[in-house]
Amino acid sequence: MNVPLLDLGPQIKTLRNDIIQAVTKVIDSTQYILGPEVTSLERDVAAYCQADFGIGVSSGTDALVMTMMAMGIGPGDKVLTTPYTFFATIGAVLRVGAKPVFVDIDQESFNMDPAALEDALWQERNANSRIRAILPIHLFGQCADMDRILKLARKYEVPVVEDAAQAIGACCPVTDDQGNIEWKKAGSMGLTGCFSFFPSKNLGGIGDGGLVTTNDEEFVEILRSCRNHGANPKYYHSRVGGNFRLDPVQAVVLTIKLRHLEQWHDMRRANSRIYRKLFMDKGLFHAPVELPVESFADVPGAEEQNHHIYNQFIIRVPDRDALRSYLHAHSIGCEIYYPLCLHQQECVKDYNDQVFPVAEKAARETLALPIYPELTEEQISFVVDTIASFYASISLP
Repeated sequence: MNVPLLDLGPQIKTLRNDIIQAVTKVIDSTQYILGPEVTSLERDVAAYCQADFGIGVSSGTDALVMTMMAMGIGPGDKVLTTPYTFFATIGAVLRVGAKPVFVDIDQESFNMDPAALEDALWQERNANSRIRAILPIHLFGQCADMDRILKLARKYEVPVVEDAAQAIGACCPVTDDQGNIEWKKAGSMGLTGCFSFFPSKNLGGIGDGGLVTTNDEEFVEILRSCRNHGANPKYYHSRVGGNFRLDPVQAVVLTIKLRHLEQWHDMRRANSRIYRKLFMDKGLFHAPVELPVESFADVPGAEEQNHHIYNQFIIRVPDRDALRSYLHAHSIGCEIYYPLCLHQQECVKDYNDQVFPVAEKAARETLALPIYPELTEEQISFVVDTIASFYASISLP
């Protein structure tokens, strides 16, 4: 049996006729830059994310870069984020000339550890650093602990930029001033939310694309200007921006897919439950296989919320690299997200001597298994059986 890490074929097959019709309409319109299709998608995604405004952009990376530029972040400024994520997060910070300040992650969620964030904020404030943003990542489809992060942001008067590339539709509990719990969606809580429409995302295009959400009526105009070389109006430039525009072909494809997104979330969550049951039946639950932790599952009302949308199904295991090779040998797709922490990358040598033990341990132990919506129970059972056979064949410490 062949089980790919991701198979977009069934999704495209189902939507093929609608996509071809919509793309043909764009081609016939001869309007290929921005246009009503992009505006419509921006409105729909913003509403879905509980945000007031959406700005379609060329990629999730450019969503971050454009946000940094719109905030005026540059040389001498610092942005707090984690070392365990895709490089684009710090790439955006570095491209505008600022410096990332790394904060270790939570052991269970892999997201920013609020206690470590508080320590970093205190240290940087005492050093008179120019802290311009807190940049938490909603990794693998689950929001960071935004309730605690937002409280720290208010205390230190630092804006929050949500890297929500992997988490469109995910939500988390936030406590209001009266102590009531409100469920907020990724991208609705910070100054901006930065989304990616890379094909592997839960809402993916047929190429690159992204979107920025915000609730700030003045800031959205700065973002729109930055998207088009800093122009406002055309040919008049009060700031430097870039070409960060989303094209209408991607917009119509994403609009079609958005209608199915909740169903796909449900299917991913159903697959996660099948994994849990089968791992438990095999006696692999907790040891040797640590399954994803749903951080907000015990919060009142969680059963009615998409508190984890499973962009990836991440397990922690001993002998990770050997297991990966074993799965590949049995035609099972799997991947390491991420094998080398950001502070250890060659291009940021000034950070190489820093130590973030939780992030570094995650980089050694985590493995992504297939979780896409159309995955069958038979395929999931084959994955679990193969993992069981691997651990039966070796001596565990």
